[in-house]
Amino acid sequence: MTMAAATPGDATGRAGVPVLEMRNITKRFPGVVANNKVNFDVRAGEVHTLFGENGAGKSTLMRVVYGLYHPDEGEIRLNGQRVSISSPSSAIHHGIGMIHQHFMLVDTLTVAENVALGTRSTRGPLTGLDTVAARIVELSERYGLKVDPQALIWQLSVGERQRVEIIKALYRDVELLILDEPTAVLTPTEVGDLFTVLRQMASDGRGLVFISHKVHEVLDLSDRITVLRNGHIVGTLARAEATRERLVEMMVGHQVAAEEHPPRGVVGAPRLVVKDLHVMSDRATDAVRGVSFEVSSGELVGIAGVAGNGQRELAEAIAGLRPPVRGSIRLNDREMAGHGPAAIRSAGLGYVPEERMRDGVVGDFSVAENLLLVDYGSSAYSQLGFLRRGAIRRHCQELVADFNVKTPNLETPARSLSGGNIQKLIMARELSAQPQVLLVAQPTRGIDVSASLYIHQRLVAQRDSGTATIIISEDLDEVMTISDRILVMYEGTIIGSADPRTATREEIGMLMAGVRPSAGQPAAAAPPTSAANPPSTAQPPAPQPPAAPPGGGA
Repeated sequence: MTMAAATPGDATGRAGVPVLEMRNITKRFPGVVANNKVNFDVRAGEVHTLFGENGAGKSTLMRVVYGLYHPDEGEIRLNGQRVSISSPSSAIHHGIGMIHQHFMLVDTLTVAENVALGTRSTRGPLTGLDTVAARIVELSERYGLKVDPQALIWQLSVGERQRVEIIKALYRDVELLILDEPTAVLTPTEVGDLFTVLRQMASDGRGLVFISHKVHEVLDLSDRITVLRNGHIVGTLARAEATRERLVEMMVGHQVAAEEHPPRGVVGAPRLVVKDLHVMSDRATDAVRGVSFEVSSGELVGIAGVAGNGQRELAEAIAGLRPPVRGSIRLNDREMAGHGPAAIRSAGLGYVPEERMRDGVVGDFSVAENLLLVDYGSSAYSQLGFLRRGAIRRHCQELVADFNVKTPNLETPARSLSGGNIQKLIMARELSAQPQVLLVAQPTRGIDVSASLYIHQRLVAQRDSGTATIIISEDLDEVMTISDRILVMYEGTIIGSADPRTATREEIGMLMAGVRPSAGQPAAAAPPTSAANPPSTAQPPAPQPPAAPPGGGA
């Protein structure tokens, strides 16, 4: 059946039959019960939030609704009628859309082709992609979701890919929309604009399920909030009943203090010095244009910006995954521009990439294999060509325990873990190498409050141990919470810098949107030793390697 359109109602929902009702849903995986007799419903005209720790079962429950998983027990009802949703195409037929935390896009197709997949052409046997592209442009302009219909998905940044997912749902005019961490790549202004759109969708009679780990967003948008913990429903609150303290306590089972900005560390000598760096994108455009900054021992520098402004290319150039066109990257006073990942890692860099499933782990490899992915050749874990399995097991058990990675066992495939636990696994592997420079992209994207706090504490501890630490994040709250200095990237350049102890979210958000501060505005003024303007004591760059072709690997 096709879901019937609901008539508009008030923002708190209406009495009557829910748009979606899940009864006693149970979903098991080897070694774990992800959902245990869960009851959940969504009314027409409301935003119902699912809130909980990573691994609590939120995404699993919604993947059951979307037909990606089949429940072992229980039933699903749409508008009071029991249905069987066997696949995403079946869910779409029923008027259900889902925006996933890990994107469901075909990398080798264009934006327009991805949006058109599964839909009927208006031109019969012909594709009608020009019509699809025109509609994408219309939606992009209407909702502020800038994206090129002709761009190939593999050429897009994470944030741009998420915009494509949102456009796919809008293009299909869904009646029930599930959003899994949809704000991770938006500025504060864009989050406000998105929430305006979502509220309008709800007031038009649609039901929305919102999954987020950001408490202030949950409190801002939700009409009802259901908390999941270890696969069980802890409780459901109306917005008027919910507070930050109550939600977090329900989520983790105990009180969690609000995160405070850590005191400054003891800053030493520069560890990473980047000068006049130029890097091309996969589409042969200038992604990074003359960026210069430095990060010293004992310092944590945050790089903020909306996705697609050169952050990914900058990180990949520093890590050796993308050769720069020109410029200098000095790591521990060694010129590393143009060198490959192995050489740069040996020089002292630890790297946590933004796309953990694509670049951070091998999904089919076990937890233990991913923890030893880089260091398997070390004499501590191999001898005369044979792996020292006892030493490997002890090492991996220590890392899993030390970083609180929730996994049934060390043999579990990495793809079976939640996003937060995959991130902890990558962090454990990189920090165990004791890097002198640590580069972390999107450290807590899609991760709950408790896990985010833990990762922030590890990053600050790493800084305090003397590591020059850089985080690249589109989450402005995160950057402001733990950074000693903030650099803002816009259209491939560092547009400004700020002290997170004195700047406001709005001031930094304006920089992220490309608006430079007016003369004399103090909040975004660069500190005397701003990384946007490295001190004159920085050593000059070594002779540059020949320019490499854009988009090539190292």
